[in-house]
This record gives sequence, C-alpha cells and structure tokens, in this order.
Amino acid sequence: MKIDTFGVEMWMNEWENNCKFNLAETCVESLTLTELLKITGRNETDLSALLPLKMTYGDIKGSNRLRHAITTLYQKQNDTNILVTHGTIGANMLVHKTLVEPDDRVISIIPTYQQHYSIPKSIGANISLLHLSEEMGWLPDLDELERVTQPNTKLIALTNPNNPTGALIPQDMLEKIVSIARNVGAWVLCDEVYRGTDQHGNGMTTAVADIYEKGISTAGMSKAYSLAGLRLGWIAAPADFIEDVMIHRDYDTISVGMIDDHFATIALENYEKILKRAHDITRGNLAHLSLWMEDETKLSWVKPKSGTTALVKYDLEISSHDLCIALIEETGVMFTPGSALGMEGYIRIGYANSPEILKAGLERVSKFLSRR
Repeated sequence: MKIDTFGVEMWMNEWENNCKFNLAETCVESLTLTELLKITGRNETDLSALLPLKMTYGDIKGSNRLRHAITTLYQKQNDTNILVTHGTIGANMLVHKTLVEPDDRVISIIPTYQQHYSIPKSIGANISLLHLSEEMGWLPDLDELERVTQPNTKLIALTNPNNPTGALIPQDMLEKIVSIARNVGAWVLCDEVYRGTDQHGNGMTTAVADIYEKGISTAGMSKAYSLAGLRLGWIAAPADFIEDVMIHRDYDTISVGMIDDHFATIALENYEKILKRAHDITRGNLAHLSLWMEDETKLSWVKPKSGTTALVKYDLEISSHDLCIALIEETGVMFTPGSALGMEGYIRIGYANSPEILKAGLERVSKFLSRR
C-alpha cells in the first residue's frame, strides 16, 4: 500500500527532541506517574496493585473497568459501544480501514490531521477536501458541504476540536452536518482527541457518537489527559460497527498493554480532576498567548476556542519551513510549519506546554521577529 508522507509527524520526529522550547507540542503538559497518582488520590503504595498482574494479552477489547470508565465521558454510550485501541491514531486507522473501500467517496475537512484524507486516498477512495477558511472562523461551510455530499458518499471526516486551528464546531452546527450525512446514509467520523479542552464550561465538546446513529467518535489519553506515553485510545460507535472493526483490529493490535490499561483506568475514573489541571494550563496559556499576539504586528490569527494549538498567519517573505528552521537555530523555539499541514504561509503554535516554557519561548520569538 502506497501512502503519502505524514508531514506533521515527520517534522515532529526530526525536531521535537532537538529544541529548547517546544511550542509545537500538542499535548497538555505531560504527567509523571507520581503526579497522576497524586491527582487521583493515590500514592506510590498503589503501584503494588500491579505486582500480581500476569503479563498476558489481557482483555482483548480493553478491560471492562476501562471501557466503563470511557463510557462516563459520553451521554449515550455503553460498554458494547467502546473499543480500546493503540492511541487515537490507531483508532482512526481502524475506522478508515473498516469503512473505506476503493472508489468510495470520502469528504474530509482541511486543515486537519492528515490521516483523515491520506489513509482513504491510499485505499483508493475518491477524496473531496472541504477547505476551511479564516473568514468563517475555520468552521465548515455547510452549503459547500451539502454541495459535495453526493448519494455515494461513504464517510465525512472531521476533527472537533480542530487541529491545527483550535476551532470548535458547536452542537447546532454538528447536528446540521449530521443531517446532511443522514440524507445520503453517510457515516461521520469525528476525531475528538482534543475533547475536554474547550475554553469554557466543563470543556467537553458534543460527541458525534451521542447524536448520530452512524456517528463514530475517536479519542485517547494523549492530549487533554496528558498521558501520551500510555499509547491508548478508543472508538465510540454503534455496537455492530465495533464488531466489524474487531475483524481488522485482530490483524494489527490484538490488545493494548495491561499496564497502559491500568493507568488509563485510574485517570479516567478521575477524569474531572485531570481536566481541571488541563483547563488551568490551557486557559491560562491561551490568555498569555492572546496578549502576546496583540503586540506582534507580523502575525494574525483566529483565536482558538478549544484544543491546544493555534494556526497563525505570518507576514514575512520566507517559507514556513525555513522560518521554523531559523527559529530553532536562532532561538531554540520549535513551531510547526504550515507546509507540514498543507497550509503554507502559516505556523502552528502549541500552547499547552508548561507556562514557563511558553512564556520563555514567546519572548525569544518576539526578539527574532523584531530583527525582521
């Protein structure tokens, strides 16, 4: 199977361990196991619960306790609607491989996480890209979506909250997208890995699996829950679709690690405490980033409403790749070039690392920009 190079992951692989100030990071500042135990009201003695675990494959679908904990993040899901996967990236891959066949019509928004158009393209699907624009606040144009949604459309793929823009599709708009999909019998896949990071309220975006009978929500422990090292995600979808996914999953996953399952369960049984920490970081950091943006005349944006990233337009005569390389070499600050996201002329700023890293990094970027 031939597939396009994954632009953003190639960039991250090359540079994220070779910078001083990582402002390309998309996860809310990662937790240590000590911090996780403290937040959830446990201590190091609770690690003894791991000692009797025999290192088998464990529960193939994910432990009953973990899947039940995941259901508490939704309004209408139960254990049979949940399948645990190797990260959200594994969940998305499994959904596309299960649903999409050659010559199927797939609609994906762009910019988005590249999986959602490159994987179906590699399968031989006909891809229609629904381009988001600053003028519409990086939200889908529903008239254009209705125009490109044909009777043979198999899947509409969204990210909500959006990576890289931080745009948030509100429930009323999501319901209109569902109505368009329902008219042609299409599935809607919504990559909701940033769910929980809305800038207001409890942070929880409406899940498409809760409002559509052919809605598929994917998510994981990496972004809002600060536990990317567990490499654990899930699919929330109709039970019969979960069974179809299991056929593909047997070939590339079998099960996730029992230790990953254990710590993810602890976190999700206390998800409100984990999200409180995430809100403190993302809301405080975005407020600081907003003030910084006001003083940077060479930069402009649509302020994010959720997520951990902002897509920022710059007014400089330089490619986004060369700009980001120069920033790393001269300041130690890492952004993500828009070219890695199919958005030349932009950079993606990740604002969910520690406040100290964000503030120190932005200060250096200001000095860099003042010299240009």
